Amino acid sequence: MSDPSPVRLVLVDDHAMFRSGVKAELDHVRTTIVGEAPDVDRAIEVIREARPDVVLLDVHLPGGMGNGGVDVLHGCRGLTTESGSPVRFLALSVSDAAEDVIAVIRAGARGYVTKTISGSDLMRAIQRVGDGDAVFSPRLAGFVLDAFGASAGEIAEVDEELDRLSAREREVMRLIARGYQYKEVAKELFISIKTVETHVSSVLRKLQLSSRHELTAWAAGRRMI
Repeated sequence: MSDPSPVRLVLVDDHAMFRSGVKAELDHVRTTIVGEAPDVDRAIEVIREARPDVVLLDVHLPGGMGNGGVDVLHGCRGLTTESGSPVRFLALSVSDAAEDVIAVIRAGARGYVTKTISGSDLMRAIQRVGDGDAVFSPRLAGFVLDAFGASAGEIAEVDEELDRLSAREREVMRLIARGYQYKEVAKELFISIKTVETHVSSVLRKLQLSSRHELTAWAAGRRMI
């Protein structure tokens, strides 16, 4: 199976050093930067020209009508990629104020995370938004639930612990948490028992857990089993 195409991304932030920092943190196998902009007017121009999969959008920007990221969202309303999918927006801000979150979501953003997010979690959030998920930092999800009456299933929070695991590690973790023995996991996933042992050790280390019992409790707490 071929790898999925990289997410075509536009970065919008008025600080060039911050944009450079984000670019340094991203996985450039999974993302392609197709444009950058420092203000509202330039952002709308670049996004309309590039028609990216995802726009990483700062909430507070100069220019436009003085409403920052909201002006960008209004200026790009209805825009689609070349494949016909909607251009999706992930807000990234130092602010975690409810009014900022609600304003950009009401204007059409698919997610909102704060600038304290790690590089790996940001990469995961970009991919989720590109896939059409609504993604929020955990504390911010409550604002959206309260403001829009969305069901919890419609909002994907950024789970910093889960996002440390690779896709294969998650598969192994779920089976182990369900009580599968190593040989059963190996048979289910068509891998060797030694590989299962390696993945389990890695999962326990990354999640800072010490036993299968703790792993089962961790997974149960996230309703994964």
